Amino acid sequence: MTALPATPLERVRRHLVGLKMSRALEALDASVRRLEDGELSALELLDELLGEEQATRETRRIKSSLMTARLTRIKTLEGFDFSFQPSLDRNRILALAELRFIERGEVVHLLGPPGTGKSHLAIALGVEAVKAGKSVYFATLAEIIDSLAKAEREGKLAQRIGFIARPALMIIDEVGYLPVQKGGANLFFQLINARYERGAVILTSNRGFSEWGEVFGDNVVAAALLDRLLHHAIVVEITGNSYRLREHAKLVPENLRLPPISAPEKPKKRRGRPPRPKEN
Repeated sequence: MTALPATPLERVRRHLVGLKMSRALEALDASVRRLEDGELSALELLDELLGEEQATRETRRIKSSLMTARLTRIKTLEGFDFSFQPSLDRNRILALAELRFIERGEVVHLLGPPGTGKSHLAIALGVEAVKAGKSVYFATLAEIIDSLAKAEREGKLAQRIGFIARPALMIIDEVGYLPVQKGGANLFFQLINARYERGAVILTSNRGFSEWGEVFGDNVVAAALLDRLLHHAIVVEITGNSYRLREHAKLVPENLRLPPISAPEKPKKRRGRPPRPKEN
């Protein structure tokens, strides 16, 4: 028996399979029924199928990119309670979410006591960058130093630094939370030096810049790090209570409540009239 020629609908199905457009294939029959019922035109049907496929592929791309970026705990700006942190300028954070700081290769410092939302904001900005198609790498300072130390022992330090420094945005979380292991400050400096003026960075820290010598156990290295990390910098200071403990703040003893990070003191202005010039 001679096989009957394929119908246009069957040929469309074959084309979708060949093009690996699985979501469009799933939506095809329902869209065709809407076409037959007069709810869609042929052009609208095509637009609907392509839109379904594009949305599915974009969701898949974002999910894969988030995994590559190590952003496994998803946080969003929509999920951040700005009303709980009145010291934080919401418009300033939304301006950062436009990601122009990535194009300019700037360093964003998010400073504040534990629990004030620094990591949430850093991750949320990373998620926005991934959605915009930019490469991201997220890790805590301790994880980065451990990774560099392991690579150094294996004779692969240059390759590891190149891998970590490659993405458009590097997010370094929890600077100052844990003591830096011996030699770690030098390893971290090599990474920052390789990254300097070549890509954007976000750092979160519960320690002021004046404490970095203590954090890294070396005043010279700390000064060199700050020289590079504050050159093209945006500093966002967050004061206030713990965002995580907002429902149980009263349970934390007074002596365990951390004070806000103090900003660098501004030089005091002299009061009164300026001194008269001396007569010759």
